[in-house]
Amino acid sequence: MALAELTAETLYRASDLAAFYAFTFGWSFRATGRENLPRTGPVLLVANHQSFADPVLVGAAAPRWLTYLARSSLWNNRLLGRLIDAYRAVPIDRGFGKEGLQTVLDQLAKGRAVLMFPEGERTHTGELQPLKPGVSLLVKRVTCPIVPVGVAGAYRAWPRTRKVPLLDPLPLASCGRGIAVAFGRPIDPARYKTMDREAMLVDLGAAIRTAYEAAERVRRRADNTGPKPSDRE
Repeated sequence: MALAELTAETLYRASDLAAFYAFTFGWSFRATGRENLPRTGPVLLVANHQSFADPVLVGAAAPRWLTYLARSSLWNNRLLGRLIDAYRAVPIDRGFGKEGLQTVLDQLAKGRAVLMFPEGERTHTGELQPLKPGVSLLVKRVTCPIVPVGVAGAYRAWPRTRKVPLLDPLPLASCGRGIAVAFGRPIDPARYKTMDREAMLVDLGAAIRTAYEAAERVRRRADNTGPKPSDRE
């Protein structure tokens, strides 16, 4: 392994561990279904999008290094660009056109686990949003497992209307802003080969909703204040 790659992996692992404990003590972070994410080989993870923290949340819950998609403009800030590089993020233009599609396929061809948010933007209401039609072009072309991911509680902790998040510290009685991530069962992409676009989007959206509901069931709430550790290994 090249020194640069070793340094990047060390930084990723260190920041990932720091994020896990920060989320655990700051928002009673929990994770479930980690056994559903293959530990090796290409995987496409599709998650609902509740807050700015979602990529780091899913990464902290995942048992393997993830590859993220990020707006190319973020690299204009050198410090932020270096951090994004450490997380092995890849740039895409705003929107998800042909170049973005090819970028994801290229990363999957390298055997990586790529995380994307097919709703296209953070939720305005906390509710799950319809998937963007463009994701169907990607799903039709992938040959690897597709893992639905549910993020719950992040909207209450950090809605898009706030510049900074609201805490729900583990040692204190819950304010109902506990956060959880759930990984659903992998989907064989062959399932979607003969589906039309609308049926595919509905089916994939339902899988994400199932994962979201699993995350909702395990996250710490105001009426569920007892500590319950994540199943992170």
